[in-house]
Amino acid sequence: MKIAKIISSNSHIDYIGRVIDELDTATPPTSEDYGFAQFVNLPLEDETEIVGVIYNSMLVNPEYASFGPRLSPKPELGNFSPDYLNEQGFLIGILLLGVKNSLEKITHGVPRRVVPAGQDVYKIKSNEVKNFHTDENDCLQIHYYSQVVAHAGLFAVPLLEAIIEQLSLDCSESDNQRLGVLKQTLAWQRAFGGMRL
Repeated sequence: MKIAKIISSNSHIDYIGRVIDELDTATPPTSEDYGFAQFVNLPLEDETEIVGVIYNSMLVNPEYASFGPRLSPKPELGNFSPDYLNEQGFLIGILLLGVKNSLEKITHGVPRRVVPAGQDVYKIKSNEVKNFHTDENDCLQIHYYSQVVAHAGLFAVPLLEAIIEQLSLDCSESDNQRLGVLKQTLAWQRAFGGMRL
């Protein structure tokens, strides 16, 4: 399901997308489709897919500062200026995590490709999320861990906790134990990470 279009970037792996709305499609995404820790993919023209995760959101509301009188009631403004309704919206921060190439080979880490402006962003289904996190030996992998810690800022620990929660729903007992250890480490960092000795 298409949920957004890329409009800009903060870095090579930190992109901003504008969530599509009823002016873009007859079936716009719901707030559940572009929530925190939602995995997304950005399919490129050569059948390569860049995989990312939503780690931030921002509201765009240019109307907030306009306190002057209106010439028409708000419902009628759509008739005179159809793009007026499209000025408010949601922006999402997308952190790129890895690539799935045309041969279905998955690599976690910084993608080499630059994502172009206007690139469509799609929500990933749960089975695709599991596939992205499973190596050739059917073991769970999260090789982008340090990437998230380095680039997600204050959202790094909550983001990793949310990812672990999603992955623990459908994994083997040994992978679940590994995720448990990682979750305890993150809880410790959340509790004591801000303390200075």
